Amino acid sequence: MNFPTNTPPPNTPPPSTPPPGTPIETTLGEQLLLLSLDDESGSEKQSANVAFAIAAASLVELALAGRVEVDGDRVTVRDAAPLDDPTLDAALADLSGQDKRGPRTTKAWIEHLKKGAVAGTTRSLVAKGLVREETKKVLGLFPVRRYPEADGSVESALRRRLDEIVMRGAAPDERTASLVALLHGAKLHGLLYEKPELATAKVNMETVAHGQWAGPAVRQAVKAAEDALTTIVVLTVVTTVVGN
Repeated sequence: MNFPTNTPPPNTPPPSTPPPGTPIETTLGEQLLLLSLDDESGSEKQSANVAFAIAAASLVELALAGRVEVDGDRVTVRDAAPLDDPTLDAALADLSGQDKRGPRTTKAWIEHLKKGAVAGTTRSLVAKGLVREETKKVLGLFPVRRYPEADGSVESALRRRLDEIVMRGAAPDERTASLVALLHGAKLHGLLYEKPELATAKVNMETVAHGQWAGPAVRQAVKAAEDALTTIVVLTVVTTVVGN
């Protein structure tokens, strides 16, 4: 049977739907969020630190794609062309719009991008079918959204890869090493390991984070993000302790 031009045959999936069995690609921010979500309850572990790490991951992704450059601790947009990723494109547009006022520090951008980055990353994981959104009421009154696991294959593969690098000494690729650096900078080692492995994992993750696994431009961006995360996390802890 012939079908009219531009009309897909019946039961044909939309163009954006990957064929069955196609690996699901994830951004660094999505990987961080997957690692932080409890598979069954959908609640987020260390949510404050994770939120900052996801925002930092947006800057690292843009640096990896050649869209931004980090000189010392200053972020500058080099190419405003979108990447066809809603969360990263929103971050890039934000940076581009503010860039006219002059470069801002990595720390300032991480704090600025935090809210939008987390919300966009969550929507993306739902759209990719990796988590599902559930609304529950706390004390029977207050609605709270949770994101339990829908497809655990991506997270399982990610954890295996991270373990090979962190605990077994496998050579890291650029993206996975960047993820390790973000986890280390945000003090999120506990998302991967518990005692008694935790102490060793911290040392090994620091070694990976500071390794020579990328070109100078990317290493500078990742280091700036890692340093900014460490500062933010320490300040958050101090503020919380003083406030209590």
